[in-house]
Amino acid sequence: MKVAIFSDVQANLPAMEVAVERILDWDPDLVVMDGDLVNRGPSSLACVELFDELRRTRGWLPVKGNHEAWILRCAQEPPRTELEGQMRRFADWTYEQVRERIAALEGWPDHLCFHGESDSSWVHVTHGTMAGNRFGISAGVSDEDIRGNLPVDVALFVTAHTHRPLHRELDGTPILNVGSVGSPFDGDTRGSYALLEERRGRWIWEIVRFDYDRARAERDFRDSGFIEEGGPLARILFEEWRQARLLMPYWRRGFEPAVLAGERDLSEAVDEFLRDSGQG
Repeated sequence: MKVAIFSDVQANLPAMEVAVERILDWDPDLVVMDGDLVNRGPSSLACVELFDELRRTRGWLPVKGNHEAWILRCAQEPPRTELEGQMRRFADWTYEQVRERIAALEGWPDHLCFHGESDSSWVHVTHGTMAGNRFGISAGVSDEDIRGNLPVDVALFVTAHTHRPLHRELDGTPILNVGSVGSPFDGDTRGSYALLEERRGRWIWEIVRFDYDRARAERDFRDSGFIEEGGPLARILFEEWRQARLLMPYWRRGFEPAVLAGERDLSEAVDEFLRDSGQG
Protein backbone atom coordinates (compact mmCIF):
# COMPACT_ATOMS: atom_id res chain seq x y z
CA MET A 1 0.00 0.00 0.00
CA LYS A 2 1.28 3.43 -0.97
CA VAL A 3 0.11 6.58 0.83
CA ALA A 4 1.05 10.24 0.28
CA ILE A 5 0.45 12.79 3.04
CA PHE A 6 0.93 16.51 2.69
CA SER A 7 0.04 19.53 4.78
CA ASP A 8 0.33 23.27 5.33
CA VAL A 9 -0.06 24.43 1.75
CA GLN A 10 -1.03 27.81 3.22
CA ALA A 11 -2.61 29.07 0.00
CA ASN A 12 0.60 28.70 -2.04
CA LEU A 13 -0.70 27.52 -5.41
CA PRO A 14 2.62 27.13 -7.29
CA ALA A 15 3.95 24.88 -4.52
CA MET A 16 0.73 22.88 -4.34
CA GLU A 17 0.65 22.31 -8.09
CA VAL A 18 4.16 20.81 -8.05
CA ALA A 19 3.38 18.63 -5.03
CA VAL A 20 0.17 17.39 -6.67
CA GLU A 21 1.94 16.58 -9.94
CA ARG A 22 4.69 14.65 -8.18
CA ILE A 23 2.24 12.76 -5.98
CA LEU A 24 0.13 11.78 -8.98
CA ASP A 25 3.26 10.55 -10.76
CA TRP A 26 3.99 8.31 -7.75
CA ASP A 27 0.48 6.81 -8.13
CA PRO A 28 -0.42 6.21 -4.46
CA ASP A 29 -3.40 4.20 -3.24
CA LEU A 30 -4.39 6.93 -0.79
CA VAL A 31 -3.64 10.65 -0.41
CA VAL A 32 -4.32 12.67 2.74
CA MET A 33 -4.15 16.46 2.99
CA ASP A 34 -3.35 16.98 6.68
CA GLY A 35 -4.76 20.46 7.23
CA ASP A 36 -3.97 24.14 6.63
CA LEU A 37 -4.70 24.16 2.94
CA VAL A 38 -5.79 27.78 3.25
CA ASN A 39 -4.81 31.14 4.79
CA ARG A 40 -1.44 32.78 5.42
CA GLY A 41 -0.97 33.10 1.67
CA PRO A 42 -2.50 34.60 -1.45
CA SER A 43 -4.31 31.81 -3.30
CA SER A 44 -6.72 30.11 -0.91
CA LEU A 45 -9.57 29.92 -3.42
CA ALA A 46 -7.47 28.31 -6.14
CA CYS A 47 -6.04 25.80 -3.64
CA VAL A 48 -9.52 24.92 -2.37
CA GLU A 49 -10.78 24.41 -5.91
CA LEU A 50 -7.79 22.24 -6.87
CA PHE A 51 -8.08 20.07 -3.78
CA ASP A 52 -11.86 19.77 -4.08
CA GLU A 53 -11.44 18.49 -7.64
CA LEU A 54 -8.90 15.91 -6.46
CA ARG A 55 -11.22 14.94 -3.62
CA ARG A 56 -14.14 14.40 -6.00
CA THR A 57 -12.27 12.74 -8.86
CA ARG A 58 -9.54 10.79 -7.06
CA GLY A 59 -10.80 10.34 -3.51
CA TRP A 60 -8.14 12.45 -1.78
CA LEU A 61 -9.05 12.94 1.87
CA PRO A 62 -8.84 16.06 4.07
CA VAL A 63 -8.03 16.56 7.74
CA LYS A 64 -8.97 19.88 9.33
CA GLY A 65 -6.16 22.19 10.38
CA ASN A 66 -6.27 25.20 12.65
CA HIS A 67 -6.52 27.54 9.66
CA GLU A 68 -9.61 25.83 8.27
CA ALA A 69 -11.11 26.15 11.74
CA TRP A 70 -10.14 29.83 11.82
CA ILE A 71 -11.64 30.67 8.43
CA LEU A 72 -14.86 28.87 9.35
CA ARG A 73 -14.92 30.94 12.54
CA CYS A 74 -14.42 34.13 10.53
CA ALA A 75 -17.50 33.14 8.55
CA GLN A 76 -19.55 33.06 11.77
CA GLU A 77 -18.00 35.65 14.07
CA PRO A 78 -17.25 39.24 13.01
CA PRO A 79 -14.40 41.04 14.82
CA ARG A 80 -15.44 42.28 18.25
CA THR A 81 -13.25 45.38 18.17
CA GLU A 82 -11.52 47.54 15.58
CA LEU A 83 -8.13 46.28 16.77
CA GLU A 84 -9.19 42.65 16.48
CA GLY A 85 -10.35 43.41 12.96
CA GLN A 86 -6.95 44.86 12.08
CA MET A 87 -5.09 41.90 13.57
CA ARG A 88 -7.15 39.27 11.79
CA ARG A 89 -7.61 41.19 8.54
CA PHE A 90 -5.54 38.68 6.56
CA ALA A 91 -7.87 35.88 7.72
CA ASP A 92 -10.98 37.89 6.86
CA TRP A 93 -9.35 38.65 3.48
CA THR A 94 -8.99 34.88 3.00
CA TYR A 95 -12.60 34.30 4.02
CA GLU A 96 -13.82 36.83 1.47
CA GLN A 97 -11.74 35.03 -1.16
CA VAL A 98 -13.26 31.59 -0.42
CA ARG A 99 -16.73 32.76 0.68
CA GLU A 100 -18.53 31.21 -2.30
CA ARG A 101 -16.74 27.88 -1.73
CA ILE A 102 -16.81 27.83 2.08
CA ALA A 103 -18.90 24.65 2.06
CA ALA A 104 -15.87 22.84 0.63
CA LEU A 105 -14.11 23.36 3.99
CA GLU A 106 -16.98 22.16 6.16
CA GLY A 107 -17.19 18.74 7.76
CA TRP A 108 -13.50 17.90 7.59
CA PRO A 109 -12.48 15.49 10.37
CA ASP A 110 -9.91 16.32 13.02
CA HIS A 111 -8.44 12.82 12.79
CA LEU A 112 -8.14 10.13 10.14
CA CYS A 113 -7.06 6.52 10.59
CA PHE A 114 -6.24 3.78 8.10
CA HIS A 115 -4.33 0.54 8.01
CA GLY A 116 -2.62 -1.54 5.39
CA GLU A 117 -2.82 -5.25 4.85
CA SER A 118 -2.17 -5.99 8.51
CA ASP A 119 -4.62 -5.08 11.29
CA SER A 120 -1.59 -4.11 13.37
CA SER A 121 -0.49 -1.45 10.84
CA TRP A 122 -2.85 1.35 11.91
CA VAL A 123 -1.75 4.89 11.02
CA HIS A 124 -3.28 7.87 12.81
CA VAL A 125 -3.20 11.23 10.99
CA THR A 126 -4.04 14.57 12.59
CA HIS A 127 -2.85 18.14 12.12
CA GLY A 128 -1.52 18.48 15.67
CA THR A 129 -2.01 15.89 18.38
CA MET A 130 -4.86 14.46 20.44
CA ALA A 131 -4.62 17.72 22.44
CA GLY A 132 -5.78 19.74 19.43
CA ASN A 133 -4.74 21.00 16.00
CA ARG A 134 -2.63 23.82 17.43
CA PHE A 135 -0.39 21.54 19.52
CA GLY A 136 2.36 20.53 17.12
CA ILE A 137 5.34 18.24 17.61
CA SER A 138 8.76 19.66 16.87
CA ALA A 139 12.25 18.68 17.94
CA GLY A 140 12.04 21.09 20.87
CA VAL A 141 8.87 19.63 22.40
CA SER A 142 9.72 17.33 25.30
CA ASP A 143 8.61 13.72 25.61
CA GLU A 144 6.75 14.71 28.77
CA ASP A 145 4.68 17.27 26.86
CA ILE A 146 3.83 14.75 24.14
CA ARG A 147 3.11 11.80 26.39
CA GLY A 148 -0.62 11.38 26.85
CA ASN A 149 -1.37 13.33 23.68
CA LEU A 150 -0.83 10.47 21.25
CA PRO A 151 -3.24 7.66 20.35
CA VAL A 152 -2.51 4.20 21.70
CA ASP A 153 -1.70 1.05 19.77
CA VAL A 154 -0.81 2.63 16.43
CA ALA A 155 2.01 1.66 14.10
CA LEU A 156 2.65 5.28 13.09
CA PHE A 157 1.46 8.71 14.19
CA VAL A 158 1.49 11.39 11.47
CA THR A 159 1.30 15.09 12.30
CA ALA A 160 2.02 18.50 10.77
CA HIS A 161 1.39 22.12 11.95
CA THR A 162 4.99 23.08 12.80
CA HIS A 163 6.08 23.43 9.14
CA ARG A 164 9.19 21.42 9.98
CA PRO A 165 9.71 17.82 8.80
CA LEU A 166 10.62 15.50 11.67
CA HIS A 167 10.89 11.89 12.71
CA ARG A 168 11.12 10.82 16.33
CA GLU A 169 9.81 8.08 18.60
CA LEU A 170 8.00 8.12 21.91
CA ASP A 171 7.60 4.96 23.96
CA GLY A 172 7.97 2.85 20.84
CA THR A 173 5.52 4.86 18.70
CA PRO A 174 7.07 6.40 15.57
CA ILE A 175 6.07 10.04 15.02
CA LEU A 176 6.31 11.57 11.55
CA ASN A 177 5.85 15.29 10.87
CA VAL A 178 5.35 15.82 7.14
CA GLY A 179 6.43 19.48 7.17
CA SER A 180 4.89 22.05 4.82
CA VAL A 181 4.18 22.17 1.11
CA GLY A 182 3.87 25.93 0.92
CA SER A 183 5.68 27.62 3.82
CA PRO A 184 8.46 25.65 5.55
CA PHE A 185 9.97 27.05 8.75
CA ASP A 186 13.23 25.08 8.86
CA GLY A 187 15.27 27.49 6.75
CA ASP A 188 14.83 25.38 3.61
CA THR A 189 12.57 27.14 1.11
CA ARG A 190 11.69 23.88 -0.65
CA GLY A 191 8.30 22.37 0.06
CA SER A 192 7.90 18.97 1.69
CA TYR A 193 5.51 16.04 1.89
CA ALA A 194 5.70 12.39 2.94
CA LEU A 195 5.46 9.11 1.05
CA LEU A 196 4.53 6.01 3.05
CA GLU A 197 4.70 2.42 1.90
CA GLU A 198 3.73 -0.73 3.71
CA ARG A 199 6.11 -3.61 3.25
CA ARG A 200 5.57 -6.93 5.01
CA GLY A 201 3.29 -5.36 7.57
CA ARG A 202 5.63 -2.47 8.38
CA TRP A 203 5.51 1.15 7.28
CA ILE A 204 8.52 2.84 5.75
CA TRP A 205 8.50 6.49 4.77
CA GLU A 206 10.37 9.22 2.99
CA ILE A 207 10.20 13.00 3.34
CA VAL A 208 10.35 14.53 -0.13
CA ARG A 209 11.69 18.07 -0.60
CA PHE A 210 10.91 19.83 -3.86
CA ASP A 211 11.56 23.11 -5.64
CA TYR A 212 8.85 25.21 -7.22
CA ASP A 213 8.50 28.61 -8.89
CA ARG A 214 9.03 30.96 -5.95
CA ALA A 215 9.15 34.01 -8.21
CA ARG A 216 5.60 33.20 -9.29
CA ALA A 217 4.58 32.65 -5.68
CA GLU A 218 5.97 36.05 -4.69
CA ARG A 219 4.07 37.68 -7.54
CA ASP A 220 0.93 36.01 -6.22
CA PHE A 221 1.55 37.51 -2.78
CA ARG A 222 1.95 40.99 -4.25
CA ASP A 223 -0.56 40.94 -7.13
CA SER A 224 -3.41 39.30 -5.21
CA GLY A 225 -3.64 42.14 -2.70
CA PHE A 226 -2.78 39.85 0.23
CA ILE A 227 0.08 42.03 1.50
CA GLU A 228 -1.57 45.36 0.77
CA GLU A 229 -5.09 44.45 1.89
CA GLY A 230 -4.38 41.79 4.51
CA GLY A 231 -3.46 44.20 7.28
CA PRO A 232 -0.10 44.81 8.97
CA LEU A 233 0.43 41.23 10.10
CA ALA A 234 0.27 40.01 6.50
CA ARG A 235 3.71 41.55 6.02
CA ILE A 236 5.13 39.31 8.73
CA LEU A 237 3.47 36.27 7.17
CA PHE A 238 5.06 37.16 3.84
CA GLU A 239 8.49 37.42 5.47
CA GLU A 240 7.98 34.04 7.11
CA TRP A 241 7.31 32.54 3.69
CA ARG A 242 10.22 34.41 2.09
CA GLN A 243 12.75 33.44 4.74
CA ALA A 244 11.35 29.97 5.50
CA ARG A 245 11.51 30.65 9.20
CA LEU A 246 9.11 31.46 12.00
CA LEU A 247 8.80 35.15 12.93
CA MET A 248 5.31 35.68 14.31
CA PRO A 249 6.00 34.32 17.82
CA TYR A 250 8.83 36.84 18.22
CA TRP A 251 6.54 39.68 17.22
CA ARG A 252 3.89 38.45 19.63
CA ARG A 253 6.35 38.16 22.48
CA GLY A 254 8.03 41.52 21.90
CA PHE A 255 5.28 43.75 20.52
CA GLU A 256 1.78 42.30 20.81
CA PRO A 257 1.25 42.97 24.55
CA ALA A 258 1.77 46.72 24.07
CA VAL A 259 -0.51 46.72 21.01
CA LEU A 260 -3.28 44.90 22.89
CA ALA A 261 -2.88 47.31 25.82
CA GLY A 262 -3.39 50.27 23.48
CA GLU A 263 0.15 51.53 24.08
CA ARG A 264 1.39 50.93 20.52
CA ASP A 265 -0.13 51.33 17.08
CA LEU A 266 -0.32 47.97 15.31
CA SER A 267 1.13 49.10 11.99
CA GLU A 268 3.96 51.01 13.67
CA ALA A 269 4.77 47.99 15.86
CA VAL A 270 5.00 45.77 12.79
CA ASP A 271 7.21 48.36 11.06
CA GLU A 272 9.58 48.43 14.02
CA PHE A 273 9.68 44.65 14.29
CA LEU A 274 10.55 44.27 10.63
CA ARG A 275 13.22 46.98 10.86
CA ASP A 276 14.73 45.33 13.93
CA SER A 277 14.70 42.02 12.08
CA GLY A 278 16.50 43.61 9.15
CA GLN A 279 13.47 43.34 6.89
CA GLY A 280 12.00 46.84 7.04
